[in-house]
Amino acid sequence: MIRFKCITEENFDSIIQMKRPENERFVASNSVSLAQAWLYRDDDDVFPFAIYKEEQVVGFMMLEEDDEAPDLILWRMMVAPDQEGKGYGSEAVRLLIRLARESGKYEGINLICHPENHAARHIYDKLGFVPTGKILYGDVELRLVL
Repeated sequence: MIRFKCITEENFDSIIQMKRPENERFVASNSVSLAQAWLYRDDDDVFPFAIYKEEQVVGFMMLEEDDEAPDLILWRMMVAPDQEGKGYGSEAVRLLIRLARESGKYEGINLICHPENHAARHIYDKLGFVPTGKILYGDVELRLVL
């Protein structure tokens, strides 16, 4: 079962060392993501998490609460390359959707996806995310209405 944990001394190195192959530049590094979370810490609306399968770190996710709408933004997500193809990405997004619905705080979940990131786009499509028609930073914006 997938679960989310805060970034701590226990899992920090696993998150920082998790990198995409050099030929894939669809997502920022986890180091950059954690630096951005630190940068926006005073806004109290950016939340980085380690994704666990049982006791093993298998990925990283960073969320942001939209200050202009009651939406949750899936800002970053990465499954460790050696953990791909095991369904952890889909399971993590399903858990995120369930938790967002249960919270009652959000109307939707938004994200952007690089047009060439076919694996991520496949997950988002099968879970009901649809294009909004917007292109942000060269990426396609997707939305799931909760």
